[in-house]
Amino acid sequence: MKQFLKRLRQDKVGLIGSIGVLLVIIVGFLAPVIAPYSPEQMFTEHTMEGPSGQFIFGTDEFGRDIFSRIVYGTQVSLKVGLIAVGVGATGGLIFGLLAGYFQGKADQIIMRIMDVFFAFPDILLALTIVAVLGPSVTNTMIAIGIVFTPVFTRVVRGTVISVKENEYITNAVAIGVSPVKIISKHITPNIMAPFIVQITLGLSGAILTEAALSFLGLGVQPPDPSWGVMLNSSRAYMEFAPWTILFPAGAIVFTIFCFNLLGDSLRDILDPKLK
Repeated sequence: MKQFLKRLRQDKVGLIGSIGVLLVIIVGFLAPVIAPYSPEQMFTEHTMEGPSGQFIFGTDEFGRDIFSRIVYGTQVSLKVGLIAVGVGATGGLIFGLLAGYFQGKADQIIMRIMDVFFAFPDILLALTIVAVLGPSVTNTMIAIGIVFTPVFTRVVRGTVISVKENEYITNAVAIGVSPVKIISKHITPNIMAPFIVQITLGLSGAILTEAALSFLGLGVQPPDPSWGVMLNSSRAYMEFAPWTILFPAGAIVFTIFCFNLLGDSLRDILDPKLK
């Protein structure tokens, strides 16, 4: 851990990404404290008002404070991202370990199923799943989790196959150590580096997918605050009220950018060839 933190401090790009991610997390957790108003509170006498001292990001067509809605929208994005990636990472870890360790028929069956999912673009597959299940936050998280499962499965499987060739695994098999013990004590700890990197990168993809689904009306439903919902409702006003779309879009770009910076940095820091 000391070596990891030292390398992270030395990596300016990773440090910037870490600070940005930490800022997003703080904003999400402290949304009730940071936001000056309720995200659903309407100031009818201030509809479509530009940025000012009272409303630093301006107001929308209903007179709601855009800054407050963006702050509360951070909670939605983090919640969906963390749970969806958690679902995908858990499924991918299980399937990847089984396919990579046992190989043979298990590998063929699991990876052919994952190839079917890979045949569809991520957003199209997520749209299909949400359309079948119905638009809601819960179904959005399920859909994104399913979409990300094949990615984690492929990463874990490839790493397991590589680790499995090491002598200590071969020796463990030779002396009769059970597969469950080999997988849990010898393989899983040694595949965590690329797995953690994929989780970090997956969070940015999950947040973007949630925003896209909400923008299309299949994710978070109004009046709940969501960056995608805010973008969708601002389309008709962006020519004469650009602040209604610029600030939500900026929040999405900033969050995804920081997570990607952190993910790229972690990939370099955790790469054993660079140690």
